[in-house]
Amino acid sequence: MASRVCLVHYHEVGLKGKNRAHFERMLMDSLKAACAAFSISCVTRISGHILMTFSAPGDADRAFDVIRSVPGVARVSLAYHTNREPDEYCRAAVRALGEAGEFDTFKVAAKRSNTDYPLTSMDLNQQVGSVLCEAFPQKRVKMRDPDVTVHVLVVQGSVYVYARSVRGVGGLPVGSAGKVVTLLSSGIDSPVATWMLARRGAVCVPVHFSGRPQTADTSEYLCQDIIAALAPAIQIGRLYVVPFGDCQREISLACPSALRVIMYRRVMYAVAERIARIEGAKAIVTGESLGQVASQTLENIMAVNEVVSLPVFRPLIGSDKQEIIERAEKIGTYDISCETAPDCCTLFMPRSPETHAKLDQVHEAWELFDHEAMIERLVDAVEYVDFESGSYRPPRRLRERHAELAPREQ
Repeated sequence: MASRVCLVHYHEVGLKGKNRAHFERMLMDSLKAACAAFSISCVTRISGHILMTFSAPGDADRAFDVIRSVPGVARVSLAYHTNREPDEYCRAAVRALGEAGEFDTFKVAAKRSNTDYPLTSMDLNQQVGSVLCEAFPQKRVKMRDPDVTVHVLVVQGSVYVYARSVRGVGGLPVGSAGKVVTLLSSGIDSPVATWMLARRGAVCVPVHFSGRPQTADTSEYLCQDIIAALAPAIQIGRLYVVPFGDCQREISLACPSALRVIMYRRVMYAVAERIARIEGAKAIVTGESLGQVASQTLENIMAVNEVVSLPVFRPLIGSDKQEIIERAEKIGTYDISCETAPDCCTLFMPRSPETHAKLDQVHEAWELFDHEAMIERLVDAVEYVDFESGSYRPPRRLRERHAELAPREQ
């Protein structure tokens, strides 16, 4: 009797040569973690695919959309698993095509992964195709660009039949590309930037700069909602929160109004780099898009970059706002980011911020307050919140080096 399974197809992972098995294992671990809420029976490799089986009826259907959202998944197919009995896999093909919705044309694409089965791929195409033509006499066979393709995959002692197959998010499994610190606000851009780095295999450790105590802590909870929205496909293990409001006020009183935002960002980058060093992260990630706001001109980006030695990644740098919004809608963070919340991005903002800062003026403003002491003070005040994650590993020396980095009492 046919059972429901999910077949996971991958692309970039299959190009990894001698490291392929390592990347496959990481993808399998990501799939297990993402589908922990379902009754996973087995996750194993079969002939260029990853096979996921479930013990509870209907769980394969329910896990389908979660699986397609996991980084590293190029495509996922909802398949029927049968024995190598023609009656069984032909019935499964009829069921698979019947679930395809409205269509006028179809074809069969069969493939043998080993040659111990007597029928060739062409024989299987003819055998299954004739059964489907009898079951759907009003439909036409079309070999090029049909509405539906019924796939028949013979692997080892089993046959997998499917017609429902959708693209995944692609990329690489989370954890395969090291760890990065991301500057996460409750706005639209930075969650998308975080998602994009996670899709490339990075373990993302977000740092949120809150306007507290000058503002409410609403933005902090929105960031937690964003992390929940990215899960379970992308699991973030820890959110750092930096209460930044008092330091912003101090900067606003000490520095020229036009350069406040640049001073804020220089301090933020310096603190993020300190956290990255503690975490063992190799880069800082921001949601900046070139020219989108005053702080994101080339001159201002350069003025901020010089305070850190780690690479700063800006995956959205060439995107316009509408493209970023469309991506935020797809990953499920847009509605959360649209909620109103006071945060450090709107606190003590100048009326006319500098758009083309000159480095000598930036250096003069930087010396108008004790930035080193401020950075130390902020690092000492950092708080964090932990979440369930299969890919994040907290730094071993965190409490040894910075015992003050502890979760804020709820």
